[in-house]
Amino acid sequence: MDEESRKVPLEGGGFKPNFSVNQLRLSLAVSAARAITAGVKLLRLGAASVLPGSIASRIQPQILPMLCSQVKQGVIFIAGTNGKTTTSLLLRTMLERQGWRVAHNATGANLVNGLITALLENTNLAGKLAADYAILEIDENILPLVVRACQPRIILCLNLFRDQLDRYGEVDTISRRWQKAIAPLSPETIIVANADDPTLSHLGQQLPQRVLFFGLNEPEYYLDEIPHAVDSIYCPSCGHSLDYRGVYLSHQGDFSCPKCGFTKSKLDIDSREWPQILIGVYNKYNTLAATLVAQQLAIDDGTIRDTIKNFQAAFGRAEELDVDGKRVRILLSKNPVGMNETIRTVNDIKRGGGASTTLMVLNDRTPDGTDVSWIWDVDTEKIVASGGTIVVSGDRVYDMALRLRYSQKEENNGCKLIVKEDLQDAIDTALALTPSGETLHILPTYSAMLEVRGLLTGRKIL
Repeated sequence: MDEESRKVPLEGGGFKPNFSVNQLRLSLAVSAARAITAGVKLLRLGAASVLPGSIASRIQPQILPMLCSQVKQGVIFIAGTNGKTTTSLLLRTMLERQGWRVAHNATGANLVNGLITALLENTNLAGKLAADYAILEIDENILPLVVRACQPRIILCLNLFRDQLDRYGEVDTISRRWQKAIAPLSPETIIVANADDPTLSHLGQQLPQRVLFFGLNEPEYYLDEIPHAVDSIYCPSCGHSLDYRGVYLSHQGDFSCPKCGFTKSKLDIDSREWPQILIGVYNKYNTLAATLVAQQLAIDDGTIRDTIKNFQAAFGRAEELDVDGKRVRILLSKNPVGMNETIRTVNDIKRGGGASTTLMVLNDRTPDGTDVSWIWDVDTEKIVASGGTIVVSGDRVYDMALRLRYSQKEENNGCKLIVKEDLQDAIDTALALTPSGETLHILPTYSAMLEVRGLLTGRKIL
């Protein structure tokens, strides 16, 4: 007998027709997930953002496509190395202000179990999902694994940088896997890609779907030189070195290939016409990406602008806290490009006299990537050269301290380095050294960011 048409025995005899075994499994999976979530939160073990989805998928292996198919207006994927959480939160806020109900993996749990958990939060015990949109942050390595199951309406491709090489490998490998997975999707699928990223610009030009491009057209933001952590300055079409008129961030900029003619894709949004959320050039990209997606969803420009103006940072992403009367800003720094940009931002603030103390926290746990050799690709010389005090902590505190020490060109160059193995001690020291009226900037890797927030606020995220 076909499983979908199997009948379920009723108490006292007889059968209840047309009850799907798959649906029964879904209902059991939801119940189990609810119980696990309640238990984890009751015991204060975290936010239960992964385990419920893991257990639910064992009970109902088809749970992800079953839930995604119920999203009324469609699933939106947000993929890339940096900026997913901030961009997702900005887009979610825009949609909610228009009255839409949005399912979102807001904690940043972007592997399969995290996606399922986020959808389950909006599902009743019968397995019915109540959401108009689902905004799902997608780890760049799993996009090819879930794209068929979720059938997204929009895929936003933010950027591709080297990140956790022990897990992923180089960006061209990821791009090829993305193209192979996305190309067979419905022609109705909308792809929004970063034109300033040569790899993604090329990817968009190869796809059969409708592709829209965002990027900067503001040469005043050009860097003085290409950073040491640059990832992809070779043509993704022919392999020849690209010519750059200017670089905005890592390998992102205005480029062309002198050999094959490949060039930056034409922009579908004028960056000069839009303000940005938070600080840093990277948040200009996040703002433009969310804005272009929002326009495709018929969100009016007034709502978009007002949301940008009043946006509150996601945890750890330029988030500002008040701790014992002192201001603290947390700038997640989990790879060479990300840390270079946070250093750039801190140095800009230093020049205005508002950031004399910085705390850097380096961990090497699974969420961070166990290979920390990437810190040698970071231009730490720039934060050392700007002077002030740098406090260092984390699981790999001495690796970070050594990198900073090698960045010092002279013994006494105005930069004071303080090493603290204990994170609480490091935070206390950095706060004590931060003058009133200034902001303590904390640059942590991912797991370190969660620890820092827990110590500062008394609340864990995961």
